[in-house]
Amino acid sequence: MASPKARTIFRKGVWEENPVFRQILGICSALAVTNLMTNTLIMGLGLIFVTAMSSATVSALRKITPDRIRMMVQVLIIASYVMMVDIFLQAYLPDISKALGPYVGLIITNCIIMGRCEGYARVNPVWPSFLDGIASGTGYALVLLAIAFVRELLGFGSVFGIPVLPAGWVPWTIMVMAPAGFFMLALFIWVAYSLENPTTRKKG
Repeated sequence: MASPKARTIFRKGVWEENPVFRQILGICSALAVTNLMTNTLIMGLGLIFVTAMSSATVSALRKITPDRIRMMVQVLIIASYVMMVDIFLQAYLPDISKALGPYVGLIITNCIIMGRCEGYARVNPVWPSFLDGIASGTGYALVLLAIAFVRELLGFGSVFGIPVLPAGWVPWTIMVMAPAGFFMLALFIWVAYSLENPTTRKKG
């Protein structure tokens, strides 16, 4: 059973401090990869791995990393894990690797990862930092999957590439175009804030 601290970390990462619709970070992915759920899932899993491992590594090295070069060290650590993800995709999932193109490499500059390394892992122990990385990555992945679900369903009539709508369905071309990612993200943020208690929203 998860400890109260672990539950708090996950609650914050997935909802209260969700990096996408709370902090508006990593939104380039909402534009780039959310037209198909398979691509979105792989990107989400890749970011979870990189965020969790980078946070854990930064935390483990926090006491021996000179403060003046900590940002460079963090970028080097993140880049190392991104290279692992990129090599894995090229070796085992070449079609998805080709579909994601340069966006896998751009995980290096994703503000979510740098934000968790700098804001949490640098001042916390390894295990909580690892959990924080998983939680933030999961929050990111869930939002993008929700956006991708709607975009793929309306744009292609499928979910994870499996046709689910009637044969006569006319695809919404706009949903497979880049601007739809921003429209869906804005709608998702609006719904999330609408579901929130007004008193809590005022305090935030």
